[in-house]
Amino acid sequence: MLHLILDVLDDNKAEDTVVIDLRGKSALADDMVIASGRATRHVGAIADKLVEELKNAGHGKAKVEGLPHCDWVLIDCGDVIVHLFRPEVRAFYNLEKMWSAGRPSEIAYS
Repeated sequence: MLHLILDVLDDNKAEDTVVIDLRGKSALADDMVIASGRATRHVGAIADKLVEELKNAGHGKAKVEGLPHCDWVLIDCGDVIVHLFRPEVRAFYNLEKMWSAGRPSEIAYS
């Protein structure tokens, strides 16, 4: 599924695509994909195409949030979570920094 997602993003001219391995960091998914569109219409078009291609490939209907405004669209594909941003919104939230950081060390309290 990850390869399909990356191919669709590339075919639809998504920019600055990053894949973050979530194994061992979160039980939400195995991978997180973060990419940008040039404007709200571009973000919406990428999201629509991705959902369509996932469905056509037999991955069912992905859960989508944020499509009406298209500043930040989250597509939950099950094993992969995709975040599509306008560049300014992506810079503001900086998910790459948050999720790429190592896990904090556990501290024992007495």
